[in-house]
Amino acid sequence: MHLEYLAALHASDSAVPETGWAPQFITLEASGELVAGTALYLKSHSYGEYVFDWAWADAYRRHGLRYYPKLQGAVPFTPVPGSRLLARSALWRTRLVDAIGRYAREAKLSSAHVLFGDDADQAAFAAAGWMLRQGVQFHWMQDTERPVADFTELLSRLQRDKRKKIQQERRRVQDQGITFTSHEGTAIAEPLWDFFYRCYTLTYEAHHSTPYLTRDFFARMAGTMPQHWVMFVARRDGEPIAASLIAVDASTRAAWGRYWGCIEPVPCLHFEACYYQPLAWCLSNGYTRFEGGAQGEHKMARGLLPVATGSAHWLRDERFAAAVADFLASEGQGVENYVDELRERNPFKTP
Repeated sequence: MHLEYLAALHASDSAVPETGWAPQFITLEASGELVAGTALYLKSHSYGEYVFDWAWADAYRRHGLRYYPKLQGAVPFTPVPGSRLLARSALWRTRLVDAIGRYAREAKLSSAHVLFGDDADQAAFAAAGWMLRQGVQFHWMQDTERPVADFTELLSRLQRDKRKKIQQERRRVQDQGITFTSHEGTAIAEPLWDFFYRCYTLTYEAHHSTPYLTRDFFARMAGTMPQHWVMFVARRDGEPIAASLIAVDASTRAAWGRYWGCIEPVPCLHFEACYYQPLAWCLSNGYTRFEGGAQGEHKMARGLLPVATGSAHWLRDERFAAAVADFLASEGQGVENYVDELRERNPFKTP
């Protein structure tokens, strides 16, 4: 979690009270020194979270109770697992959990939720009596015992039907005369950012929705965090027709699939722009993890495997808390069974 990223979300009017994200950060100090902190928001809706509680909100409404505002610990619009409780020690992490719960109770909020926390976060919430929820994402991770050298070798390790499908999809794009260029960091010129944002907004328009992020957000990313972005641009006859954008971190050798769009539909172009080009780039640049974003079982056929994610939840109303706890127990077992089933369908050949 980078301060520049959160600051850009706020300063660009992307995550602000007017869009349903009112910052309510909590920090702890000891002897004048910052020892713990977490990014929290008062939410007036459940958009942009990727852990779905619409049914909970509807149940509250049907019983004449207010679900919103709720307290949300998350990086807005960003379903990337990681630490949400920034603390110098386990003790301060525990105290930070207590502070979150105390604030939610004193403010008489319906609930508090912290999304996509890491194992240490989840353990701290569990110890405090919060309810834990499981989810699934799909990530590619480099084989540490038998590292893959390039995209061709990655394909060679897939089962024959999966490999043929990818080759056919790539061929369909190539047969349309489409080529790709990649642009890293400060090499992403402003006209490319402008074109990308046009594509990004068209993706939301196609789904009859409104973009979460403003053009100013990406301008701020280009100005303050350029080294963390790679853009892939699809061209036909020299003219750009699509673009995808991934976030990268050289220190951890990790990449995250984030955004894409096109100005005209082309069969299989989404797969090429969002999976095959980023995976090839990761392999060429020594990256060892590519997280494909929220949901999408179709990603398994493209070499991304299921990974468990977690969130933590507290509800003030004891009756609803008991009902949600029962639901999460049942849902959790279903998620475990689902992941087991997915792993049995591993797209890679047995070594």
